[in-house]
This record gives sequence, structure tokens and C-alpha cells, in this order.
Amino acid sequence: MRERERRLIALTRLVTARPGADEALSFLAARLKVAKSTLSEDLAEVKDALHEAELGVVETQVGPGGGIRFHPTLDEKTARAAVRGWCEALSDVRRLTGDGFLYMTDLLFDPHAVDPLGAVLAERLEGREAKFVVTVETKGIPLALAVARELSLPVVLLRRDNRLSEGPSLSINYLSGSSHRIQSMSIAQRSPVRGAPVVFVDDFMKAGGTARAAADLLSELGARVVGVGVLVATRKPDPKLIDGILSALTWDGEGSIAPTAWVAERLGLEMPMTAK
Repeated sequence: MRERERRLIALTRLVTARPGADEALSFLAARLKVAKSTLSEDLAEVKDALHEAELGVVETQVGPGGGIRFHPTLDEKTARAAVRGWCEALSDVRRLTGDGFLYMTDLLFDPHAVDPLGAVLAERLEGREAKFVVTVETKGIPLALAVARELSLPVVLLRRDNRLSEGPSLSINYLSGSSHRIQSMSIAQRSPVRGAPVVFVDDFMKAGGTARAAADLLSELGARVVGVGVLVATRKPDPKLIDGILSALTWDGEGSIAPTAWVAERLGLEMPMTAK
């Protein structure tokens, strides 16, 4: 393989490794051991190839501190297959739990299942100038990481209880809208979310009590929630305790689960959708 072909392969990997993040041209040139003029020619090739294959867009920033930023295009085929897989799996009555929830842990911790749904939510949450993705331990973590990866943002974790290892914390007690039990949530006072816009991501929502409590807790640090994304939300109660919810899937509380209208429209899915 010729030297330039090898370099283009390496450059493509570097360009696409961190979606949404800025990569300095000086770093890329040093990493590949080429002059900036050579790098610019190679970047033009990579940019055109990614665009033609509908894999993403490379933005070039000019000036002394110029660089590039890669925005991946949603893989619609993979996302459609993932949505169908989730709907088929969660329609299994054996996943119903006695307290009115769905067993989803195995799917949530499978990157092949959760990452495409994270990409779908991230595309809709993009452009809100969020600085962090916030979630509550534990089952919200995989989806939050999938969304954060697409948005190139760090994740901040809200705890169910205080941790001595995290120092002084702020806590809130709230009534869960789904279980109707008093629960608690805490965040370290040294959390970097202070004063920042954030998006809140969770795996499941019934009434929205957890998301509402998270927004109230974050407001104690001056942070504001600019978007809420969840994997599965129940159809009732409606409305929820917090506004502006983006749910990928909707569940009737019994056996019917389907993509929400905006997901079906974005992915070109027929409604009602049958698993394939």
C-alpha cells in the first residue's frame, strides 16, 4: 500500500474518532508527521469521501489556530434495525415486572442495542448549547454515555445517596411519580455543572418525577436543563411532571411498544410498526 493511502486511512480514523470535538491542524500534522500543506490536501480527500458516502460532515476552521470538527450522519439503517429490535424484545410479556415496569437491563448494557438509540436522541438534542449530559445512577448510564459520545460532552452522575468519597453534597428528597415512594438524589457540590446548561438523559419515564427532581437539584447549583431525553416513556400519565421530553419509544403499560412519532418520521418507519 502506498504511503499516502496509509496516511489517508490513519487521518480518517483521527478525524472521526471524536465526533463534535475540535481537532487542531497542528496536532494532526504532528501526529501524521506531515506538513500542514500536505495535511490540507489529505483532509480535502477525507472530507469529500465522508460526504459522498453520507457518513458525516467535516467542518474546517480557518485561522492561526485552525482545526476541524467532524459531525457524523445518523446511520439510519442501523437505527431502524435497533428500534425494531427494541420493540420486538420489549413486547415479550416475560419482560413485564410485578411493579409495572419493563426489564431492560440486558439491552441497556449492550452497546449494539443502546448506541443507535443514543445517536437518534443526540441528533435531536444537538444545538441546545448544553455543556454536560446528566443522568441518575445506574441504568441511565449507558444511554447517557451514548448520547454524550455523539455530542462530545462529559457525563455528570447524580447519586441515589451521598458518597463520602465525593465530599460535600447537595441532596433532594422527592416523591417518585411511578413508584409513589419517597426517594433521594444527590450531587457533589464541586460538580462542574455549576451554572451550566445541561441535558438530562434516563432510560425510563413514567410520570417524570425523577427528571423533575433532577432539574430542581441541578438548579441549586445554577445549572439549567435545556433538554430531556429518555429511551422509553409510558403513554400515561400525560402530561408528565416535566416539559419538553424527547422519548425514543413509547409504552402503553401492557404489551404495546412502538417508536414515538418523531422517531418514526425521522427513520421512515411505518406506523403501526411491526418488528422485522
